[in-house]
Amino acid sequence: MSKKIALVTGASKGIGFEVAKQLGEQGITVLVSARTKADADSAAGQLKELGIDALGVELEVTNGKHIAALAKWIGEEYGKLDILVNNAGIWAEPAKVEGAFETTFEVNTFAPYHITEALLPLLLESDAGRIVNQSSALGSIQFLLSNELAQRLATPAYAASKAALNMLTVYWAKKYEGTNLKINTVHPGLVKTRMGGEKAELSPEEGARTAVQYATLPADGPTGGFFYMDNELPW
Repeated sequence: MSKKIALVTGASKGIGFEVAKQLGEQGITVLVSARTKADADSAAGQLKELGIDALGVELEVTNGKHIAALAKWIGEEYGKLDILVNNAGIWAEPAKVEGAFETTFEVNTFAPYHITEALLPLLLESDAGRIVNQSSALGSIQFLLSNELAQRLATPAYAASKAALNMLTVYWAKKYEGTNLKINTVHPGLVKTRMGGEKAELSPEEGARTAVQYATLPADGPTGGFFYMDNELPW
């Protein structure tokens, strides 16, 4: 199969929806995942109306049975996966949500780990497998040390969960060095979503561009890096 297949997690709205849309506009078949099949099908339907080859798939990212079933189905249906964008994430403030630290890590760090591990065999079947982990500049230790705005915005759970995701990115990049697989982590910018708020500087369309850029890297593109647009960010 020559046509590329991409899976985007948390793709029913916001940045994830825009990532799926922009990948689909490049002729890539997009598997649009959401917590429920109804939400996934609704988002995929919107993309189909734009002429995009999209299919809704159910994936509650913390549900091991969902992950295993989806990996099995992709293998049977396509025999490979070309692009994985681990986009789903949450920001649960400890002051407002009981167990927020644990829940944040479960969604932002543990889920991408389990999803990626389940799909790696299919990504390695691709001639140009690409993994993009949607992180945040707030997960950069150096940025947090030096930037006053980051220090005001960061919460322990969110910042630590994204720093851990960055470490997983480096782990996988080194483990699969020398293969066709490229794995990077990206910062979308401060985006007008439910998480970013209305005062954010970027639209979801703009916030999706970095993930799309690194999901479609050429053979000589980087791996094991942390990026915002064309800029490499400090760990």
